[in-house]
Amino acid sequence: MNLHHAVEVTLSRPATHAERAHAARTLPLAANHDATRFMAVVHAKTPGRALHRVRRRLGEALSVDVITTHYPDSSGHVLLNITLPPHADTGLRRAAASAGQKPRLFVELALRRALAQHIEEEADLLDGAVQRLLATTAASQLLAAVGRALTPTPGAPSC
Repeated sequence: MNLHHAVEVTLSRPATHAERAHAARTLPLAANHDATRFMAVVHAKTPGRALHRVRRRLGEALSVDVITTHYPDSSGHVLLNITLPPHADTGLRRAAASAGQKPRLFVELALRRALAQHIEEEADLLDGAVQRLLATTAASQLLAAVGRALTPTPGAPSC
């Protein structure tokens, strides 16, 4: 069964007008304001095939860095399609081999570790900010302010 998949393309540099025109003849695309990211809807059996199809179609037209599925799958995962320069690919393969892993698993685990570290750092920053606020504000006032910020008031301007 073929489906349509929303795919996001990230470029290493802004596309020129000629590159955008050439790419648009290859695959209908919607560009962001600075032509460094594009969206496409691709007909394919799987999300992975959709990413591969986009890479094949746009590879010559644009300087593509990363292609991702725009929406997470049922497991909450977003697929990535990355082409590394030869020296980086060789280094990645060596590191994966020394860890006794396939390159795909090695990258997946490294990304998971990096995301977990980022989440922890963000939580620490937020905890620090809350502690600084609590040093000069009563907990009840802070809680009321958070409640106001999270609860829309009818007639109030939206952010």
